[in-house]
Amino acid sequence: MLKQILSKLPRKSSKTAYSREHGGNHATNSSVSGGVRSSDLGTGKSGNLSVSSFPAPNFMADVGWKGAKSKPNGNHVLSSYEALPAFKDVPASEKQNLFIKKLNLCCVVFDFTDPSKNLKEKEIKRQALLELVEYVTSANGKFSDAVLQEIVKMVSANLFRSLTPQPRENKVVEGLDLEEEEPSMDPAWPHLQIVYEFLLRFVASPETDAKLAKRYADQSFIIKLLDLFDSEDPREREYLKTILHRIYGKFMVHRPIIRKAINNIFFRFVFETEKHNGIAELLEILGSIINGFALPLKKEHKVFLVRALIPLHKPKCLAMYHQQLSYCITQFVEKDCKLADTVIRRLLKYWPITNSLKEVMFLNELEEVLEATQPPEFQRCMVPLFRQIARCLNGLHFQVAERALFLWNNDHIENLIVQNSKVILPIIFPALEKNARNHWNQAVHSLTLNVRKIFYDLDPELFNECLLKFQEDESKEDEIEVKRETTWKRLEELAEKKVSGSEAVLVPHKAKG
Repeated sequence: MLKQILSKLPRKSSKTAYSREHGGNHATNSSVSGGVRSSDLGTGKSGNLSVSSFPAPNFMADVGWKGAKSKPNGNHVLSSYEALPAFKDVPASEKQNLFIKKLNLCCVVFDFTDPSKNLKEKEIKRQALLELVEYVTSANGKFSDAVLQEIVKMVSANLFRSLTPQPRENKVVEGLDLEEEEPSMDPAWPHLQIVYEFLLRFVASPETDAKLAKRYADQSFIIKLLDLFDSEDPREREYLKTILHRIYGKFMVHRPIIRKAINNIFFRFVFETEKHNGIAELLEILGSIINGFALPLKKEHKVFLVRALIPLHKPKCLAMYHQQLSYCITQFVEKDCKLADTVIRRLLKYWPITNSLKEVMFLNELEEVLEATQPPEFQRCMVPLFRQIARCLNGLHFQVAERALFLWNNDHIENLIVQNSKVILPIIFPALEKNARNHWNQAVHSLTLNVRKIFYDLDPELFNECLLKFQEDESKEDEIEVKRETTWKRLEELAEKKVSGSEAVLVPHKAKG
């Protein structure tokens, strides 16, 4: 009788471990954790391998590994990590229990920095992850609370980690070197990729009830997922982009949280670090989100445009994400044409002074914004806008001048200019005339002559007035220059007279050659 009582003790401790974990007091970020019911323990039901009892309460029996010992840093040394049976080898009534056991099996995180370490165990986990992906894809019943909790726990254990930047020489020089370098690949990708694929299939599955899942895929989960966008591995960021977009579409309750978290990432990037690997991917997601904004736009969305998106033009590494940023800005203007004046004036505020590459990017974006701009908004900002364009026409870099002149090749922009030529031509005429006379680049010279001809054919009288005023200003500048030279000559003559006279003069100290 006593032997029978003692033989039941391990099962009793297992039940205690389960109640601790699912009672809400147990930490969910352990590398290995339990999650199976006491009724599933043992080897008789599903043919799982029997395991010895563990000293730590969060290590459960019958989950596919045995003899685990906990290390002080939270990692685990596995004396045996063995595969569970395939789903096809168990009856339908046991599949959900087996699914939970496989999720727990995959909570073990291996060290991939040493390729020769735990090869057998890594392959067992890889196969288990592939089976989990297949199970989620073919699921034909709603996932229960217990399953949802285990899914989020497994995903969190594998994905949420500290992102240690790899040592790289010449990290970034104005966003150019990073594009030329080979991207940094995560050595754990053989497992991470399958976990991401699992999460994507889980979020997209019609069997995932968003109302239930939001309890486990909560605000903390979303923020940790967004933190992973700083990964240096482009494959990881690509998966994250797709997954976050699906979460935004399915979990409506998380939409404000996602927008606010992205907003905070942008603030830190622009005003503090200017270092983040996932800005382009986040902007790509936002482009789709902005496209779905209802009209009229909420004040919150307009504030996001002005305070978070437009300041992204400031960092030196703009080239890494400018295409996506330009798309987002243009989407706002297409949604609400009244924002064009605000956007253009803000762009002028961040206009680069010494960076010709950024100037060309700004001009590209400006063309896209102007294409969606209506005459009333154009008239409100055309004076400061064409003052800047005039400076670009006389820019030292020929590509800047050339790109500015290409604006006249756009029919919509040309029509806006033609309608307001009486204001615009006097502003840009001096720049056009200087280029037409003596610009060293043949392409810029030819384009300038074409633009001059457009204005001349449009209004010869106005053109001649501007030419006359330019010649008058030029003659005035010549007179001022002559006066300046005359003044200096008189000063030199006075100095010579004082030197030749009896008056003492200060002799400057000669520098040693």
